[in-house]
Amino acid sequence: MHHLRTDDLIIIDIETAAEHPSFENMNEEWQHLWDEKTAKVRPADSSAAEFYPLRAGVMAEFSKVVCISVGYFIREQHLKIRVKSFYGDDENIILTDFLATITKIESFNKNWCFAGHNIKEFDIPFICRRLVVNGIRVPAYLDFQNMKPWETNIVDTFQYWRFGDYKNYTSLKLLAATMGIPSPKDDIDGSMVGELFWTGNPEQRKINIKRIAVYCQKDVVTTANIILRFKNMPAVHPDDVEIVEN
Repeated sequence: MHHLRTDDLIIIDIETAAEHPSFENMNEEWQHLWDEKTAKVRPADSSAAEFYPLRAGVMAEFSKVVCISVGYFIREQHLKIRVKSFYGDDENIILTDFLATITKIESFNKNWCFAGHNIKEFDIPFICRRLVVNGIRVPAYLDFQNMKPWETNIVDTFQYWRFGDYKNYTSLKLLAATMGIPSPKDDIDGSMVGELFWTGNPEQRKINIKRIAVYCQKDVVTTANIILRFKNMPAVHPDDVEIVEN
């Protein structure tokens, strides 16, 4: 990773939630589809309805993007990181605004690449699937399945940490702790995103979605510091993290 320029890295993280607040809120056809989709992976003592809140949020056929956070390094007197989030209840707007930002970045930096933790196997495929669902054209820079292996320019800290070992999964939180990077303290974790997204009246849900965005932003900053650790560079101080508000 030493050859990578920090200026070229666009660090992303997404948060997703089930498209319906519960199994019972789906119509009969979608309940049947969910039952079929999960039949082989559900625990023997778990029904389709019980399994829905546990796994629906990470399956692109049954969930949606509720937040995308984008971070990039800037160098002034010293290295800083700037983070912007696209979040809300309208997935189409989130995806459209995200693509517009990436396209703008591409217009002045042709050497940029995506970076993140497990984005190769989760975030990027999930975004692409949801682009198709929303009738949005998948841009060339996301069309990795039609690229040659050496054209898929992704910096994935999950993959880097494997060092060729494909037996184990290492979470962002564990990797940060292993590298001595302080884990972001928050009042929520990833397992709570789906429930939080669907909880409360419209005003409360706006507050909750903002909390989800803050959580997503912190993961982007953690990933950025892990990348710096791979490069034997000091982490960005919290005072040097700039959050761009919508």
